[in-house]
Amino acid sequence: MERVALLRYGEIHLKGLNRPYFERALYNNIVKALEPYEGITVRKAEGRYYVENIGDDPRVFDSIAKVFGIISFSPALKVEKDVAAIQKAAEVLLREAMEAQAATQKETFTFKVESRRSDKSFYLNSMELSRKVGGYLLRRIPNLKVDVHNPMMTVNVEVREWAYVYCQIIPGAGGMPVGTNGKAVLLLSGGIDSPVAGWMIAKRGVEITAVHYHSFPYTSERSKEKVIDLCRILSQYCGEIKLHVVPFTKIQQELYQKCPHNMLTILMRRFMMRIAEVVAHKEDAKALVTGESLGQVASQTIESLCATNDAVSMPVFRPLIGMDKIEIMDLARRIGTYETSILPYEDCCTVFVPKHPVTRPKLEKVREAEKLVEGDKLIEEAVANIEVLNIKR
Repeated sequence: MERVALLRYGEIHLKGLNRPYFERALYNNIVKALEPYEGITVRKAEGRYYVENIGDDPRVFDSIAKVFGIISFSPALKVEKDVAAIQKAAEVLLREAMEAQAATQKETFTFKVESRRSDKSFYLNSMELSRKVGGYLLRRIPNLKVDVHNPMMTVNVEVREWAYVYCQIIPGAGGMPVGTNGKAVLLLSGGIDSPVAGWMIAKRGVEITAVHYHSFPYTSERSKEKVIDLCRILSQYCGEIKLHVVPFTKIQQELYQKCPHNMLTILMRRFMMRIAEVVAHKEDAKALVTGESLGQVASQTIESLCATNDAVSMPVFRPLIGMDKIEIMDLARRIGTYETSILPYEDCCTVFVPKHPVTRPKLEKVREAEKLVEGDKLIEEAVANIEVLNIKR
């Protein structure tokens, strides 16, 4: 009797002739996610992935839950395809489930058994196997009752190359394996929105490389550490992230001294996009990703977004565009970035924010204002002094 994890995937089933490519990518991502745990092995068989030799470390399941492409997984017991072995495994798992609920459940515990046979050579069909296991459990465990409609626990039996018995089906991260849909550059601030945007685009199989704009001495080293911490959290889902820290102080100072103050936010955003596009070309990325949500702030009106897009020729993805702040905050809490994002260390955007930013910028006027500084020279200097950090799980 061996404790394993049975992993299921979803969308990959629809990929036709390309399915092996996605399956290999998912396998590689599972292996990378479980590298910190010694002795664990991963194998694929019959439309499932199996994680074996998992031991008793609960962090293994947390790591599995963060691999994009897995829709659900189950801690299971792997046994011989023998009815007696299956019955004993079912008893072990059901007793554990009852003990876990002992604090709130002192009366009759209801259950049912569901069985599936991929191996049609097994001598019992699914219904017969369920009856055998259910009858055994009723004889062995007191205060137990069958309820096929609304049980407190379902004991699942799958007969494949081995027999697998499990009681839990835990939701996975879903989506597509990271790396199967190209690469994009994420403009990562220290706020709530951009880490969530990065998580959402990675969920669609996009590999993330990040760009952060740092304005020392107006922003502290701690603000940069905050962004590094956010990258570490995202890397649990996305794998290793290359973080480009861009010195942005000189650009902000030049814009502040020479350009209309009501346009500073838009102009800064345009410079950020242009620098991110340079990084994207170097990293062979095909798109930019931002955490903008329509109408949330002055730089996120339709006119402002059009003026920002005008600075680059590369596609700009905005996964949060239709979400409100409450929805974004809820998702940030779920993925674990919220508490880090709200730490009181300002990013470069908050230092030079104008009192009365333009909300309906005219593109022609924005372009004219941008000509007041030597944009190409400033960008070239900033790119030349980028600090690159490789953030691992």
